[in-house]
Amino acid sequence: MTARLSPLTSALLISFPAYAAGTASANDGLSSNTTTLDPLYVQGTRVPVVSSPKITAPLLDTPLSVNVIPEAVIEQTNAATLLEALRTVPGITFGAGEGGNPNGDRPFIRGFDSQSSLFVDGVRSSGSQSRETFAIDQIEVTKGPSSAYSGRGAAGGSVNLVTKTPQSEDFFRGSLGLGTDNYVRGTVDINENIGDRLGFRMAAMFHQNDIADRGGPDNSRWGIAPSVVLGMGEPTSVTLSYYHLQSDDTPDSGVPYNNPFAATSPNAHLNGNGSPIKVPHDTYYGLFARDYQEQKNDIGTIKIEHRFSNSFRLRNTTVYGRSTYDYVWTQPDDSQGNFLVNDGIWRRQNNRISDTTSITNQTDFIGEFNTGSITHSFAAGTEISREETDRDGYAFAPALGGATGNGACSGSHGVGAPSDYWCAPVIDPDPNAPWDVTKTRNHNPTTITTRTRSAWFFDTIHFNEQWLLNLGLRYDNFKTASLNIAKGTGVVTRLQNDSNFWNYQAGLVFKPVGNGSIYLSYGTSSNPPGVDAGDGADGIAITNQDLEPEDSRNYELGTKWDLFDERVSFTAAVFRSEKTNARVALGGRGSTMVNAGKQRVDGVELSISGAITDNWNVFAGYTYLDSEILESAASQAPTIGNRFPNTPKNSASVWTTYAVTPRFMIGGGAFYMDKVYGDVANTKWVPSYTRFDAMASYAFSDNYSVQLNIQNLTDKYYYDKAYASHYASVAPGRSATLTFSFRF
Repeated sequence: MTARLSPLTSALLISFPAYAAGTASANDGLSSNTTTLDPLYVQGTRVPVVSSPKITAPLLDTPLSVNVIPEAVIEQTNAATLLEALRTVPGITFGAGEGGNPNGDRPFIRGFDSQSSLFVDGVRSSGSQSRETFAIDQIEVTKGPSSAYSGRGAAGGSVNLVTKTPQSEDFFRGSLGLGTDNYVRGTVDINENIGDRLGFRMAAMFHQNDIADRGGPDNSRWGIAPSVVLGMGEPTSVTLSYYHLQSDDTPDSGVPYNNPFAATSPNAHLNGNGSPIKVPHDTYYGLFARDYQEQKNDIGTIKIEHRFSNSFRLRNTTVYGRSTYDYVWTQPDDSQGNFLVNDGIWRRQNNRISDTTSITNQTDFIGEFNTGSITHSFAAGTEISREETDRDGYAFAPALGGATGNGACSGSHGVGAPSDYWCAPVIDPDPNAPWDVTKTRNHNPTTITTRTRSAWFFDTIHFNEQWLLNLGLRYDNFKTASLNIAKGTGVVTRLQNDSNFWNYQAGLVFKPVGNGSIYLSYGTSSNPPGVDAGDGADGIAITNQDLEPEDSRNYELGTKWDLFDERVSFTAAVFRSEKTNARVALGGRGSTMVNAGKQRVDGVELSISGAITDNWNVFAGYTYLDSEILESAASQAPTIGNRFPNTPKNSASVWTTYAVTPRFMIGGGAFYMDKVYGDVANTKWVPSYTRFDAMASYAFSDNYSVQLNIQNLTDKYYYDKAYASHYASVAPGRSATLTFSFRF
């Protein structure tokens, strides 16, 4: 007997087979392997399907490492942000922001910065931001140099967020969550078919919470995402969608590293070897009267699709996006050794106000044809885009106790009032300290304009049931220019970089049996100066504007298997990724750069996922990364042989659920991260950690269910981001949430 499931029940049951990383069977739909447990629970294996038309074969037959995180897993782990969702994928860490490199999502994939390789529905997501999950159906992570698929950047991989669009089934579902640390979250998801050809869907969200055990920072945001499909189910359809997210947060300032500036000082007992200083978990150096972080993100999309036949399809997508970011936040600066030498912490301010707009038109032509006995599954396309970022900042007066000092917190500029509260004590700083310093906008913006013209072709060639060849080729014409007219002097600074580059993807697949594959693949990527379009970690500057793109390549040998009647999926891969022509500075920070570096990471990835029994689902993944800087400029010679920043040698995640009864389910997760360095000198680092999560759910009926999540179950004090020089970000402490879900 089969009954309609509540969304939470469905999520708990199908999540792990759906989450299998790159282990789809050759079927493009639901597996026939379905076991009826009870009128409330139907256990099934859903094949993960990647949204990108450039993936021209099922994942089982694709010679590429791809992780698919479905909506079910996002809901199950109560992941409200991209950062929280990606923690379930081993081999990904997050980098911290500063001033020039802004706050926001900054994933490192296989050791390489992928901040500029984030996409929404296959279109590049420009502008620094912290992304939400309320309107997301699934998250797709492509690993390894893959500019053939995604264009510039992508040295370690890329992340694509697939948004919710109208479906054939009418439903009205939502959730209300309450928890510790003033947690409140409400979501609504409405899908309605109006007549035979018009579909409407709207997702909306409100969220607020304090950061657990962090002494002050908090999050507050809301969003809405309506979409309409005209001609639903017809050969020709038009999809109109809009996305808005607005947030007003108090940012977290983290803690400084324990640099050994002085052996004799009031805090010499804190001296160490470059790990973060040891202070209570709730130590917060920010100022409530000064620090804030506001963002607004708007995306409007028009997608027109026409099916010529069962074999050919044409799709044209136009996307307009705007992202504004405005913040002032405290960085606990250790550049003067304040916490050792001066018994204080400099509350250095980092600030930015930026406005990024982008417009992209992308055309995809997808189809199949035969040449004799050989079948071709192909995708061809073009992209034209323009991105513009206006970036400005703020000035503060007085800068430090009436002086323009360099951040020292001693003498007349000691902690508290003598420094106008620019300096705080190491232990028990007061975030409520008065702040009478004047903030003035600079009105001296830099405008960065980036234009891209691209074309690509992919083909999966099916020679027979056992042998496939995947080929891909992409050309990019990339132009970026920066303009600044200095306020007061009128000095004009113009910078420009024009780059043209080709990238390739090739993979040979052998299928010894229908449910398994072995592949060998090669892929490349290109990373030109200004790849971030003016709002990320890799902007164009006078030091790099004349340089060639960095080149990366990846060699990978892997295997994918669907086992036990396709109930359990197993994947394994070994790979080598190399970056040549890497940009390195001839001197210190801000000095001229040259294409003289070479970097390499050798790695192993393993995963197993699926229904071990009718009641027990499990997903486990492990990644080993052996990173090394092989070549650099003479001034950076001491870094040769060092490991990459933000690249753990070992990382692993396990998430599992068990249906104790047809209505009651429990689950839990463990996430391990090895020691991570913040800088290429390997002098700043954060220690390894293991975090545990737990969940339990109960389905009252087909329509109502409740879920309890406890995150960081043991209240582990650990660090989730390591910045290159000054500080490390502290992860939240233990929190608990109770979420009531409904569906009609």
